Amino acid sequence: MDLFEYQGKQYFARFDIPVSPGDIAETVDEAVAIAERIGFPVVVKAQVKVGGRGKAGGIKLADTVDEVRTHAGNILGMDIKGHTVHRVWIERSSDIAKEYYASFTLDRPNKVYLGMLSAEGGVEIEEVAANNPDAISMLSINPLDGLSLEQARTWVADAKIDDIAREQTAELLVKLYRCYVEGDCDLAEINPLILTPEGKVHALDAKVTLDENAAFRHPEWDEYRATETEDPREKMAKEKGLNYIGLDGTVGIIANGAGLAMSTLDVVNQVGGSAANFLDIGGGANADVMAAALEVINADPKVKSIFVNIFGGITRVDEVAKGIIEALRRVEITSPIVMRLDGTNAVEGRALLAEHLNDKLISEPTMLDAARKAVALANA
Repeated sequence: MDLFEYQGKQYFARFDIPVSPGDIAETVDEAVAIAERIGFPVVVKAQVKVGGRGKAGGIKLADTVDEVRTHAGNILGMDIKGHTVHRVWIERSSDIAKEYYASFTLDRPNKVYLGMLSAEGGVEIEEVAANNPDAISMLSINPLDGLSLEQARTWVADAKIDDIAREQTAELLVKLYRCYVEGDCDLAEINPLILTPEGKVHALDAKVTLDENAAFRHPEWDEYRATETEDPREKMAKEKGLNYIGLDGTVGIIANGAGLAMSTLDVVNQVGGSAANFLDIGGGANADVMAAALEVINADPKVKSIFVNIFGGITRVDEVAKGIIEALRRVEITSPIVMRLDGTNAVEGRALLAEHLNDKLISEPTMLDAARKAVALANA
């Protein structure tokens, strides 16, 4: 679960990580009242779970009540990359001497926590990695050992953080690590972590992703769910028990297995198309599952064709074929379906589908052929 910036800062504050004073507003009058309470100058910041807020005009400096009123009025309701702004964070403006980057996440292949620290903050870490990879100091942390202050001090020196900021940064990193572990985060990121002209270090931004698997330990997370603006496609899929992620393309994807689903997305992209979703139906490709999958994809107005890619290992393709036939009786499909069925009992499965094939239900022998056909139909 991704948090909004203001929620991330509130989460940081629980672990004594210094953040700028501020509060959340849903109306212009609330924004003005907060600005008057915390003192000028302030920054009016759009709260959306997407980058590029500044370039879109979603972050503005305000020195007066009138400027707060103008900026809050312009930003509330703004569309930023398809996300509507419903709240603004009003924060006391900070003078910046230097910008750093700090984060903790999970290094899955090596089964350790990964800390990243850089003296070059304020830009995307991917940009730093591409332009100056040596500017990122990485630290692998055994979860059983944790992060000590002494380790943090060595790490800060290796990252070439300014001398005046080193002790504060080391102490903050220990707190951020505690937030990451005890707070059950998948990601805890500060970008930028700033040094003020007065020599103080604090978090100017917050990016926090919580591990949903730990939700049973955190009843307080319910307040975050209440503010989520969930993709209606993903909400529908969740209600039907489907493993679905919405994307922005025109080819709907149904596959059995996460690896095959990812490969299907890659092949669609390879032949010049764009996927509308990731949907893994796993091994349960019966009529109920197929009908649910087709219903979710069919509800997406951007979908112009549907690519069903099934490889039967444990799953029998003839059972999948029966599921598809029954699902088509239940769901009125508006987009053509292209199928690639292979694996266990594939011959029997294709035979079952043969009499149902038409210009809206098409079978192709290979994944590449099916991808090309689905993309061609989507672009027609």
